[in-house]
Amino acid sequence: MQIARSAAALFVRQGLRATRAEDIAHAAGIAPRTFYRYFATKEEAVAPLYAAGAERWVQAVLLAPSHLSVPEALEHAVRHTLTPGTAASASSWEWVRPLIRLAGSSPALGKVWAEVCHLSEETLAQVLAERLGGGGAEGVGELGGGGEGAGQLGGGGEGVGELGGGAEDAGHGSDNVAGRPELRFAAAVAGAAVRVAVESWAAGRARLEGPEGPAELALRNLAVLRDFPWGEVARGG
Repeated sequence: MQIARSAAALFVRQGLRATRAEDIAHAAGIAPRTFYRYFATKEEAVAPLYAAGAERWVQAVLLAPSHLSVPEALEHAVRHTLTPGTAASASSWEWVRPLIRLAGSSPALGKVWAEVCHLSEETLAQVLAERLGGGGAEGVGELGGGGEGAGQLGGGGEGVGELGGGAEDAGHGSDNVAGRPELRFAAAVAGAAVRVAVESWAAGRARLEGPEGPAELALRNLAVLRDFPWGEVARGG
């Protein structure tokens, strides 16, 4: 994660275009060849930071109290991960706004952000399947762990959960549910609800707290899933 933090600091301080992979390696205290062992491009170096946020969101859905319905679990996870001082400190959020803004202005960095979000949605579908099937957290592949080599987005990185690996590692009881188009669609909508909320907040100047903060924006977006036919998905109807 040190490489990712060094890259983020340089991108924010001196700009993405002015930052070279060699600069990131120097700031992280490693040789350039070591950098390229983990990442193919300088943009991929911040993938662990993007993925860490996505991982916290999916993990919070997974670990939400079992008595909550799926919509309630999604909203619980939003409050847990997007409220300053809960899953992430307020100081951590100081990095979020500029990094998300950079993803919107750089096609290469935007691709990294988009891939992390897509892999997160795949894992979220598996988590939702577990909740619908009552299999619990034990059936889902680990969302955390790995080494710094996160350049492949899900191939294992320090601080980067194995996003995208959950479907293969999960308990077989929920595999069929997770693969249903309706549940994949719901996971995509839920993921987009959070992604768009964070992107919208990052593009403006609103405070973290309040009606225009990322948590409140995401909760409003997630309201569309309250009437989703979760029971029919669970029954395969």
